[in-house]
Amino acid sequence: MSCPGFEPAQLDWKEEVLRGGSLPRVELETGVNGWSSPPGNLFQVRGPNYLSKKQKISAGEWLLKPLGVDWLKSGSRLDDVLGRPDNRVMKAFKSANCLKNFVFAVNLQVPGREPHSAVFYFVAEDTIPAGSLLYRFINEDDNFRNARFKIVNRIVKGPWIVKATVGNYAACLLGKALTCRYVRGPNYFEVDVDIGSSALASAILHLALGYVSSVTVDMAFLVEAQAEEEMPERIVGAVRISQMEIGSAERVGNITAGEEPEKVPPTEAAPAAGFQWSKLGKGLSLRKHGHHHGKVEAKKAEANCK
Repeated sequence: MSCPGFEPAQLDWKEEVLRGGSLPRVELETGVNGWSSPPGNLFQVRGPNYLSKKQKISAGEWLLKPLGVDWLKSGSRLDDVLGRPDNRVMKAFKSANCLKNFVFAVNLQVPGREPHSAVFYFVAEDTIPAGSLLYRFINEDDNFRNARFKIVNRIVKGPWIVKATVGNYAACLLGKALTCRYVRGPNYFEVDVDIGSSALASAILHLALGYVSSVTVDMAFLVEAQAEEEMPERIVGAVRISQMEIGSAERVGNITAGEEPEKVPPTEAAPAAGFQWSKLGKGLSLRKHGHHHGKVEAKKAEANCK
């Protein structure tokens, strides 16, 4: 897509973003320690007859194009990543001054001694149609968003125990399973998913050891269709993470309101305490209300993750 009135150098902001980031873009089938774009047809979503027949169909093309993935760490939880003055995606976007584009990000916030964030960026190259589910998700209130924001996981490669763990939780309403914070900024929208808001999810994440570098997982983000006129579902965006090295996270500085990010000296890469992509599906399926009634909470969670 072009932006009339601007030089070619200003039009390449998306390519600049695709080439950057702490987690590089790799080949879909053979890449390791990176991300790629899985075709939408690999995912099953609610079809036109879902309400009457519970039929799912192949998802088809995503609504938004993938821009990149950042694997970040900091001294405190990273909120509103797109709003940071040092965010590489928004810096490139603003330099192009292409106001017709719109950036959508999902920020999975991983708790730990050193908090991490996996940030997935997508872009709408044309105006999002008024009245569409995605338009409503961006513009309506948090109650609507929490009831609709969904992730679909698909384990492509990994040990059998990983596939067994995630297999029962292929789809999950994140807004009902975990605390989600929504940020509407100028030409962007971000969903911050706080995995630490669930004691059970956090415990599983921190007890799980070792799997991430041997796991390849596909993740699709959707606004759940719940009425006949909203069917079939459409994927907002999808990403494949292939055998990621935990230590590849980029350190970013803390931000004080009204100030630039603090300068962070380069340090030797170190694993994030307990973060495992292999446990993500199960972790996200557990409700944020605590773990005092394990079986009861698991059943409640399963209602949101199916």
